[in-house]
Amino acid sequence: MTPAVRQYLVITGNYWAFTLTDGALRMLVVLHFHQLGYSPLEIALLFVFYEFFGVVTNLVGGYLGARMGLNRTMNLGLLLQIIALGMLAVPAAMLTVPWVMAAQAMSGIAKDLNKMSAKSGIKLLVPDDQQGQLYKWVAILTGSKNTLKGVGFFLGGVLLMSAGFTGAVLIMGAALLLVWLSSLFLLKQELGKSKAKPKFTDILSKSRAINVLSAARLFLFGARDVWFVVALPVYLHTVFGWDFWKVGGFMATWIIGYGFIQTIAPRLTGSRQNTMPARGAAAGWAAALAAIPALIALALMAGIAPKLAIIGGLLLFGVLFAINSSLHSYLIVSFARGDGVSLDVGFYYMSNAAGRLLGTILSGWVYQVYGLEACLWISSGLVAMAAFLVFWLPEREAAPA
Repeated sequence: MTPAVRQYLVITGNYWAFTLTDGALRMLVVLHFHQLGYSPLEIALLFVFYEFFGVVTNLVGGYLGARMGLNRTMNLGLLLQIIALGMLAVPAAMLTVPWVMAAQAMSGIAKDLNKMSAKSGIKLLVPDDQQGQLYKWVAILTGSKNTLKGVGFFLGGVLLMSAGFTGAVLIMGAALLLVWLSSLFLLKQELGKSKAKPKFTDILSKSRAINVLSAARLFLFGARDVWFVVALPVYLHTVFGWDFWKVGGFMATWIIGYGFIQTIAPRLTGSRQNTMPARGAAAGWAAALAAIPALIALALMAGIAPKLAIIGGLLLFGVLFAINSSLHSYLIVSFARGDGVSLDVGFYYMSNAAGRLLGTILSGWVYQVYGLEACLWISSGLVAMAAFLVFWLPEREAAPA
């Protein structure tokens, strides 16, 4: 096993452990506070700081990664998540909205430090002339992360039912503490530290490709979260009458399948024909995705059985969204500079977090005022914007896989 592969496994293991707690915590907060009688908009507002500080963290975190090294930013992310879980393990009387929002802010900072460090680290472990290998490693990291996030959704529902809210966050915090202690010793020192000390102004990308991809990513993830974050779990519980086990289990299954499709995306997008995907592939897959939420909305408006329309449409949406996400993740790592990679990746995932922030707020507000169909129409429009934007990527010859 080469040193690069060993470091890849450490990075991936850290990312997996963090993702489990992140997915479980998201489901815990949604279901617990819905159980307490919070409205969809109020639940969405609990995540505003999570997403907002994700935007800030990605923007500044890329700079910190280039200055300090990605090993330090990844371990810092793990530590902050442990603190966030500890903040939620307080007596129920202290779980006020401002307190939960503050804990979610801490978790948002932690998540994006960890994510930026993991994605940037992969770029440094694969030679530039092995783009096919880079695409596969990025796809495996991204897909496995989302698979485990789905497991985390199910874990959150199970822990809430079996251990209660406080017990659940204490169990997750203890497990993540062990991972953090191991990472301090196993992760290579100075990983990703830039040879030339970047200036703070370098956090803003000067690359056309990075800027275009970042804008497309904002709309892509806004399109997912506008109906997936708050609207869908609440709809499944209130309209379908599903209990928390079913809601958590269904959404976990969806995320697991979505993650699996991400891991095999290189086989679906051309790498078997010895070419790497470029802007045409990204635009085409996004255009196909844009049609799915619109078709689900039309089916609901036409009176087609809601369970058939929602579940069937969501499965198809998951397949196409997974391919789009995997394509984008590869393209950003491929276009990013070698020295100071975290600056480009951090800027890109800042836009990713901004899209989630937009989608989260809209998910609670639009669903509460206009219903699920309106969320779906907005989702379709946002994906269409992402498809349009990737046409502005610079011309690039397909590289051998």
